[in-house]
Amino acid sequence: MNSSLTAQQSKRAGYVLHVMTASGAVAGMLALEAVISGHLRAALLWLIVCQVLDGLDGPLARKLDVTIHASRIDGHILDLVVDYLTCVVVPVALLLSQGLLPSHYATAVAALIFLSSALWFARTDQETPDHWFNGFPAVWNLAIPTMLILGSDKNEVLMVSVVLCALQLTNFKIPHLVRVGTLRAITLPLTALYLIDLTFLSWNFSELSGDKINSIQRIFLIAFPVYIAGLSIWRTWFAKSQQVRS
Repeated sequence: MNSSLTAQQSKRAGYVLHVMTASGAVAGMLALEAVISGHLRAALLWLIVCQVLDGLDGPLARKLDVTIHASRIDGHILDLVVDYLTCVVVPVALLLSQGLLPSHYATAVAALIFLSSALWFARTDQETPDHWFNGFPAVWNLAIPTMLILGSDKNEVLMVSVVLCALQLTNFKIPHLVRVGTLRAITLPLTALYLIDLTFLSWNFSELSGDKINSIQRIFLIAFPVYIAGLSIWRTWFAKSQQVRS
């Protein structure tokens, strides 16, 4: 906590932060409204707003010690409620509305995403002490827009969606993009490049013609998930093996 703040100021700041976290639900509602209205560019941009809010509230909450100074509201539960809306409900609505899945499997896969994500959000072991997530952390708000912008084939979307659903129920280690120390000097710049690229492509997305994506932009969108997958594989199997040998 900032020692220059009085107890009353810290309390007010904590509750303001809770309101900021809750505002993610409003941004999620606007994203959902845009999906329903067929305004894909707006939907993609509102999902990015949700991601920005989600990325800011955690570090600020730790800085302000909200569990002490604004304890009437459980920030962790609030965050989970908002995240389920913005990271699962809205992206799945986007997935279905745009016909990104083979028609025969669309409803089943959407149901599987809702089911596995609900179970993941209820896990008591979501994160390891060194800030690696156990299982895919339900960031469908990044996965689905990325596949939409890349123009992924329906079978590719089906395969990726099923694999990610399965990973949600495992102990496959996926890094918290900000808090994991391993290779942070590489992860943070790549994360920034990926989000900037995704934001730019979302801004230029057209409801009529999709998005004209060049080879460099495509590389950024693909390279980042590949990097995270490689880092996750290393942490899940090889790093564990090294710890056992040591």
